[in-house]
Amino acid sequence: MIEKQDANQGPAQGSACACQSGLSRDKCCELDLSRTERVPPERHAEALTDLTRAFHAGDRETARRLAIEVLEVSPGQRDALGALFNLLREARQSQAAASVVNRMAHLDPNDATIRSVAANFFLEHNDIPHANMHGRMLVRLAPEESVAHFAMGRIFLASGKAQAAEVHLQLAEQLADPAKRNAPDLLAARALALREQGKFAAARAIYERLSEQNGLSLQMMLDWATLEESARDFPAAFALLDRADAMPGTDMRAAVMRAGLHRRVKEPQRALEAIGAPGEEVEGSGALLARGQILDSLGRHDEAFACFAAYKARVREGGGVYMAEEASQLVRALEDFFTEGRTRLLPRAAVREASPQPIFIVGFPRSGTTLVEQTLSSHPEISAGDELPIIHSIAQRTQLLLGSPGAYPIALSELWLGDRRGHVDTLRDLYLNEAREMGAVAPDKRWFTDKMPLNETHLGLIGLLFPRSPIIHLVRHPLDVVLSVFSNGLTHGFYCASALETAATHYALIADLIAHYRSAMPLHYHAVRYEDLVTDQEREVRAMLDFIGEPFDPGVLAFHENARHARTASYAQVTEKLYTRSRFRYRNYLKHLEPVIPILMPAIERLGYTVER
Repeated sequence: MIEKQDANQGPAQGSACACQSGLSRDKCCELDLSRTERVPPERHAEALTDLTRAFHAGDRETARRLAIEVLEVSPGQRDALGALFNLLREARQSQAAASVVNRMAHLDPNDATIRSVAANFFLEHNDIPHANMHGRMLVRLAPEESVAHFAMGRIFLASGKAQAAEVHLQLAEQLADPAKRNAPDLLAARALALREQGKFAAARAIYERLSEQNGLSLQMMLDWATLEESARDFPAAFALLDRADAMPGTDMRAAVMRAGLHRRVKEPQRALEAIGAPGEEVEGSGALLARGQILDSLGRHDEAFACFAAYKARVREGGGVYMAEEASQLVRALEDFFTEGRTRLLPRAAVREASPQPIFIVGFPRSGTTLVEQTLSSHPEISAGDELPIIHSIAQRTQLLLGSPGAYPIALSELWLGDRRGHVDTLRDLYLNEAREMGAVAPDKRWFTDKMPLNETHLGLIGLLFPRSPIIHLVRHPLDVVLSVFSNGLTHGFYCASALETAATHYALIADLIAHYRSAMPLHYHAVRYEDLVTDQEREVRAMLDFIGEPFDPGVLAFHENARHARTASYAQVTEKLYTRSRFRYRNYLKHLEPVIPILMPAIERLGYTVER
């Protein structure tokens, strides 16, 4: 029996849900969905009619009140849920809207329209895990619909899976009505997928075709300019930005990109002029970040730090807050599971001889992993896999894959059972097959790299699946790493980069975890100190190749001539000759870094560094 509260009062005082949907907690984020049933519209016919009338009349306040009244009584009423979702999305209340659309999908799991709305909503808000979940279900439900494959293609693009994205975008084109096969948004998405695979000529041909049809939007023009920058044709990129500036509705995105191009061609003062001098108001957090990076290159460190701090404040205001409890819970679980006694009993996967093998390049973001990948992938026997999300994905799916009652890492305890020991080879094959599907594997080469940031969180899993694969760990002064993370727009590591203190906290957490892994289990591990690599390149590269088991090739020293497209925040640096200007950069910001020195000091000392004041 459902008790109806006074409809005019709304949720009881103090019971309103924290997501600000307007619903009470037990009818919103704390709702038990397993006990929530769909309610036919006839039960609330009058209220729903009034709701629809108010919505179409533009009376959003009345429409929202009526939707809440219905849902407080019948939390599973689809029409009221749909109306509230539209109202919340329109009001940019993304957390509340997410809760509502997930409820809709739970109540109608096989409704392709709801899955499409949910997938596109989460993609728009850069919530890739939820977008991926709804997008995959959408394709299962509507495999013959062009829009389903278009959504999945865009989700794969956002996930860094350009080859998989191209498959779905091609299907979207094939399945579309003939009149829509040349739709600009579909063609532009295919161009992005091609660009991210380094297929610059094919991508450029699409942009030229769109240009001839006058089908280029501002974002498409900027994406084309990014392609030319990636191809190192800077004059072409500048010319496209000139065209973007002449388009109606141009905004700070073009200015931010122009500033970045000037930085790449060593024109920092012109970059600053493009973005606006300190003190001038700028729109968008990207412009703040760009200004800080330009000021840093000009040696104006205090002003640069102020820009970085303001940028991070905006990130936190937008919801990008470090998930401290989730991070610490995961690390505690990993340390509790991967003990010396337990890991000794766990089976290791055999080497799949017919397949190229991974080289895991691990290290905290901004520690030098891209430099090492660019170097190693210049070797004739090593292809670049880039940032492969597969290890993280397997960790998330282990419970399902092994049929375990416990979540990862406890799920790996299934491998102790006599009829499950062979499943470690199944997990290995899953990794290798997905790496091939993502285009990381070159059949004519012996190795491919995987430099997914913070893969070191899962060194235990890597050690089980690939006990003989090289693990190259990039070590850099912790203060330099944390400063660089703070001065870039990164989301890895539970959003730890959203503040200086949280970046340091997560660095220390992972540094302790790595030390634990190394004491608990044998790993095929080789540490490379960033400062040594940029000081004595040949010695360090020879040592890496000896560790991998490949002969030295002089071409690896000219890594900056490697034509591959590096899709990371460090892409610009690895197209330059080796330089040492980033060593001990923290000295320029020491007074700003004082609050995090106590957090990092154990790692600083463990790694053999000091703090030079």
